[in-house]
Amino acid sequence: MSAITLEMAEARLAEWLKADEAVATSQSYTISTADGSRSLTRANVAEIRKQIDYWQGHVNRLSTRSRRRTRYLVPRG
Repeated sequence: MSAITLEMAEARLAEWLKADEAVATSQSYTISTADGSRSLTRANVAEIRKQIDYWQGHVNRLSTRSRRRTRYLVPRG
């Protein structure tokens, strides 16, 4: 399995945020996955929130990695 990139994590997060928005307006939502489609309805709000938290965590970790900088301290005498 290949590593998850920041772009991949952001795309997945965007999909789950769309699902959350659709369910919030009393609609169902379908997300296509590698093993088929998954239809989400109001009954699955907890699953949507869980997935949002999961992908947001990936985005946060990957964003932090790409912004790391090395800092050098120079002692002054």
